[in-house]
Amino acid sequence: MKYPWLFCVFLAFGLTLHTQEKDKAASYFDLNYFTGTIALHNSSILHLISGYPEGLILSWNKKTFGDEAWQQRFNYPDFGASFIYQDLKDDRLGEMYGLYAHYNFYFLKRSLMIRISQGLAYTTNPYDKIDNPKNVAFGSDLLSSTYLMLNYKREHIFKRLGFQAGISLIHYSNANVKAPNTSVNTVAINVGLNYNLEDKITAYTKNLSDEKFTEPIRYNIAFRTGINESDVIGSGQFPFYILSAYADKRLSHTSALQFGIDAFFSNFLKEFIYYKSIAFPAENVSGNEDWKRVGVFIGHELFMNKISLVTQLGYYIYYPFDFEGRTYFRVGLKRYFGEKIFAAITLKSHGAKAEAVELGIGIRL
Repeated sequence: MKYPWLFCVFLAFGLTLHTQEKDKAASYFDLNYFTGTIALHNSSILHLISGYPEGLILSWNKKTFGDEAWQQRFNYPDFGASFIYQDLKDDRLGEMYGLYAHYNFYFLKRSLMIRISQGLAYTTNPYDKIDNPKNVAFGSDLLSSTYLMLNYKREHIFKRLGFQAGISLIHYSNANVKAPNTSVNTVAINVGLNYNLEDKITAYTKNLSDEKFTEPIRYNIAFRTGINESDVIGSGQFPFYILSAYADKRLSHTSALQFGIDAFFSNFLKEFIYYKSIAFPAENVSGNEDWKRVGVFIGHELFMNKISLVTQLGYYIYYPFDFEGRTYFRVGLKRYFGEKIFAAITLKSHGAKAEAVELGIGIRL
């Protein structure tokens, strides 16, 4: 692998952190090497699995100590930023460069760390019908990426230096913004070092009250949009629009249940119906089928400071054209601005098949 320049970034990263005097007692960085294999989640990428991917994960982390109530409720997590370099070990897939935001959550007396991270990645060799027609995994050079890390972690083994090791899952996909989009998942073993910027260990604040949290049912209206394309390569990218209305009921400081309805206006599906009517006459698609859909959903929202994690399970009650099945899923993040206004980025899928990345705004009344 061609890593020398990355170590220069690593060095510059460390020097930058040393200049942040007020954060030194609460900051650390870690560097992990990983190697693994590409999971065969779809037989169409079998020809692209020709080696054992490897790479580096460089991260900066800011500790929390319970100054805010949400930090105590989540056992004093870290938050930070990561950079990933990965060689997928196949010239048709190329190399990946990713930037992420992440949270680290701790268990078993803080010896077990789970990292959840979301960001963007750049691939050096996406699909091209002339130069790279066999790369059915990535139809664009800019991708959405998620990585999960489960590590055994020890700090201050030797002064400020510590050790960590475990397993990681790295996912790359453009969520059907542009076809093709089979995506790639890497399952890897990682090992690395962590380095705290000071010897001082700050005490954790523990002052949460036992007062039960109550809140009446709240009503939400959301609008989501974006662009996507069907699996037919070259069929074109089209905008979509989604209107949602739902109620939520807070069960605790951190948790709420949701129930609502979605109306989908997906222009790619309109084009796909027309394509099917022309290209596959034996399937008896007239081309006049309604491309709009309506679904009902139940969901859960996990609140953490001003950010929340949303997961929803939906079922189409108006479904005039069969596309990927009647069940759909949505997962993503919301950011609240005050008590009522929020923005969101979510992924909608049918099982493991992504349909769209949705950018949304809404109001919680």
